[in-house]
Amino acid sequence: MDKREFTADEAIRVDKFLANRLNQNRNQIEQLIKKGLVSINGKPAKKGGVKLKAGDKIEITLPKTEELTPKNADFEIPILYEDDELLVINKPPGIVVHPAPSYKEATLVDWLKQKGYSLSTIAGDERFGIVHRIDKETSGALVIAKNNKTHEFLSRQLKDKSMGRYYIMLLNEPLKEAKCVEAPIARNPKNRLKMGIVKGGKEAKTLFVPIYENLAAAKLFTGRTHQIRVHLNKLGRYILGDTTYGKKEQKIPRVMLHARELYFTHPNGEKISIIAPVFDDFKKLLPKGIENEKISDLSSRFDSYDGLCDKQPADSQI
Repeated sequence: MDKREFTADEAIRVDKFLANRLNQNRNQIEQLIKKGLVSINGKPAKKGGVKLKAGDKIEITLPKTEELTPKNADFEIPILYEDDELLVINKPPGIVVHPAPSYKEATLVDWLKQKGYSLSTIAGDERFGIVHRIDKETSGALVIAKNNKTHEFLSRQLKDKSMGRYYIMLLNEPLKEAKCVEAPIARNPKNRLKMGIVKGGKEAKTLFVPIYENLAAAKLFTGRTHQIRVHLNKLGRYILGDTTYGKKEQKIPRVMLHARELYFTHPNGEKISIIAPVFDDFKKLLPKGIENEKISDLSSRFDSYDGLCDKQPADSQI
């Protein structure tokens, strides 16, 4: 077990205090509290809303991955980068990142544990090492922390917007020009399975750039659920294979969205940018005549359009 001790320096909720100290969201802290892994002055915390006083001693115990038995993961995942601190993989489409009670198949987390990786436990046992996520049908670059110190370091970059990803996608129709979409996103009041542009929703901003014919790229300034797909709808476009926000009847089996380029700062201070090759199903649908150079070095391509959006970009847990 990995135990951490903190001392409160102000009156604050315990979940908010630990979320700030560990660079995690309150829901993840609440899961640890429910498991009895958080104590205040030697007594188990009953809920996240408990108010701390200055001087209170908080202890949190982070479980080890070995305590859980993974499901059999009979798939392979390409590794793009690895060292003692972290791992960057190219997640194939169709693989769920995190285990959930409603999902019975093996997940990325199961694969990681099956391979014997010693991962961070900072977010609770259902998210070992996972710093940010990608939806099941989306493919591409994903960074995984091997220890809690690295997890905290990378999580801070998500919050201060110094970590990010550039996505590429195949659209039903080409984009005529680069567009910055800024529109609030919330649960669609008419369809709970979808998100939508809703007054009073969370602020969201996306920069879309055409690459070649119906191939386009996106850069995120915020991290809302289905943000790229919802903002594309505002432009009258949808991603091929997206039957939720696009045409219902399609022969394409999955959403053609790929996290192409990931950038962040390594704990050793090195600036890292990693490109994730597209998978065969995506490659087969690329417009004829496309050259690999057109979908490489996306950072330079987006730099020329930064004036369309006036804030620094922020990556998401999309």
